[in-house]
Amino acid sequence: MDLMTITCERVVSPLLPEDLDALIEATSAGILDGGGFGWLQPPGHQALTRYFEGLLLVPERSFYVVRENGVICGAGQLVRPPASYEAHAATANLTGFFVAPYARGRGLGRALLETMLKGAKAIGCKVVNCDIRETHVAAIGLFRSFEFEHWGTHPYYARIGGQTVRGLFLSKLLANENEAARWQSSIAIPDTSSTDSDTMTNPTHPAHGLTLYPAIDLKDGACVRLRRGEMEDATHYSDDPGAQAKLFAEAGCRHLHVVDLNGAFAGRSTNIPAIESIVKATNLPVQLGGGIRDMAAIERWLEAGVSRVILGSVAVKDPELVRQAARAFPGRIVAGIDARQGRVATEGWAEVSELEANDLALRMEDAGVAAVIFTEITRDGMLAGLDLEQTADMARRLSIPVIASGGVGSLEHLKALRDVARDVPGISGAIVGRALYDGRISLKDALEVLGPC
Repeated sequence: MDLMTITCERVVSPLLPEDLDALIEATSAGILDGGGFGWLQPPGHQALTRYFEGLLLVPERSFYVVRENGVICGAGQLVRPPASYEAHAATANLTGFFVAPYARGRGLGRALLETMLKGAKAIGCKVVNCDIRETHVAAIGLFRSFEFEHWGTHPYYARIGGQTVRGLFLSKLLANENEAARWQSSIAIPDTSSTDSDTMTNPTHPAHGLTLYPAIDLKDGACVRLRRGEMEDATHYSDDPGAQAKLFAEAGCRHLHVVDLNGAFAGRSTNIPAIESIVKATNLPVQLGGGIRDMAAIERWLEAGVSRVILGSVAVKDPELVRQAARAFPGRIVAGIDARQGRVATEGWAEVSELEANDLALRMEDAGVAAVIFTEITRDGMLAGLDLEQTADMARRLSIPVIASGGVGSLEHLKALRDVARDVPGISGAIVGRALYDGRISLKDALEVLGPC
């Protein structure tokens, strides 16, 4: 009789075709056996290929596989939250954990979980969390055998076959008692009542770099900026979007924010040659929004080299598409939430709904988006400053990053955002447009104020 060999590894480079096929076969069998990754039915080879390839592009996710005699039979993911204060930085969520039904009962799940917990500890995690359907009895038993503690129950965790299924929340403390005591005593809760001077000197308010996203807004193939989102009130800046992108890259920017304005109103991508010229001009990550309303458009732009796709109007009108896209392309879907005085606007800001911006943000977090871009339309292009109150309120409610947008007109506005972000670490960056084009803010100064990104 041949001896069975079980091995586990963290995946850090693209899998070989035969390994990917085995992983997809195992995943499909696991989904059919009881669901997983949010799917009730296997989505097909192509969708699962995109999903697993996308995992390697997300730095916050560590992807592990378990093999039996060299063949992949299961997998799991460790997800580090994109937060800046120590309590979250020391926590990881264990998700997407499964062993194919045809390989169960032979110790693969135990080996995989042990390897993942060692990996979590190696990168400094002190707590590992997971949630699991109440019906997955064997998996719950496995986690409990590793001393995961049950601390909560979700009464409406999933809806399967017309039945409501509860979910269990489990946690495991990786640190020993002495380490845990030191760690807990070092965690400081941000005190929002502190003064600016306290924020600058108090070590309980760690500084963290904010990302600058220079904006390239496209109308009729040219770079423009709008005032309050009005297409008739546009200022023309450049006829060469690719050259503009290159200038931003040469000045030290590390990201680009691109919006197809015509596309936002038309409901489909319109400035295609201009967008393609931007992607080709630099190696910078590009996040693109405007008129992307279906999976085909999302796939088209991600395959064309866009780093992240921004979904705006469709977040309100087709939230299931957002959920499907976030599942298929982890870390590459961003929700764009544009509001007039707290109410969500859609269709290139032409329509205002009754939906509150914070409510939509929470729905998008639940859908699995990587970040939220929040814009107060009444300030956009007006150079009067960001709506810091609304931005901070949203960031406090979410566990995913919030990017501030709309109204930056001076270096003081960026300094104000930086100061607020010291107390609200969920704020991760700012989009700046007109002020850069008009020379009110130099890129060098903006990058210095926001810090390393």
